[in-house]
Amino acid sequence: MTPKTLTCHVESVEDLTTDVFRVHLAGRREAIAHAPGQYLELKLDEEIWVPFSIANAHVDDGIIELHVQHWPERSNSARLREILVQAAQLTVRLPNGGCVLDTHSRRPLTLIAAGTGFAQMKAIVEAALANDHPGPIRLWWAVKHPRDLYLESLALQWVAEHTHVEMHTVSEESDSGLSTPPGVTRHVGRIDAVLAEVLGDVSGEDVYLSGSPGMVYACIDTLAPLGLDPERVFSDVFAYAPRVPLIPLPDDPAESVPLAPGERRAEDDA
Repeated sequence: MTPKTLTCHVESVEDLTTDVFRVHLAGRREAIAHAPGQYLELKLDEEIWVPFSIANAHVDDGIIELHVQHWPERSNSARLREILVQAAQLTVRLPNGGCVLDTHSRRPLTLIAAGTGFAQMKAIVEAALANDHPGPIRLWWAVKHPRDLYLESLALQWVAEHTHVEMHTVSEESDSGLSTPPGVTRHVGRIDAVLAEVLGDVSGEDVYLSGSPGMVYACIDTLAPLGLDPERVFSDVFAYAPRVPLIPLPDDPAESVPLAPGERRAEDDA
């Protein structure tokens, strides 16, 4: 689909935590059609367009959901928050991005997100469930602290209602008072290190990653010896921060990239 520029109405702005808020935009149903995993660009002024993952699968209801990370100390972030709260209408450009769910594939899904990268994975999970994907669908969500799992209740609902959905949370800090419902596994540490410790063969799986380039490539380097298929791994990072080769050859390892938490969308840089 060719990106289109259009005007959307701001339907609601809702705080999910002190750092993350959810925005619902409304537009013409046919104009905001998008594939699960794509993103839009929001116009701040004549020269600045800010990208955000579209956090809901398209269901022809004219609604787009965004998850925005708010950094009060950053001027662009504060300005973005003010615009979203006060503006009745916004100019957006969509759809963008090639990291989309392959609805024809029936391979197991491994979805790995950092921070508000959950937004992209939410759209992919919704579309997979609507498409009767047989699973398993394994969601890995990496955050600094468990309180940053800003929509964990929704993920727990998926797990409770669909036996083929699993959830793994990975936090750098622990919380001994956190419950662990059935179908959920809690981990403490860095996402790449936890994956190396827990995962086995991934050669038959479709893998989707959403996070910073450091996080994505650290995870790929972990998954490569486990049989990761370079034709079945997807991330927007490959488009804006490509690495060649994507999967390092055994005798030519890629230069390590420091792991950085958070999703790649502009809410992290605003």
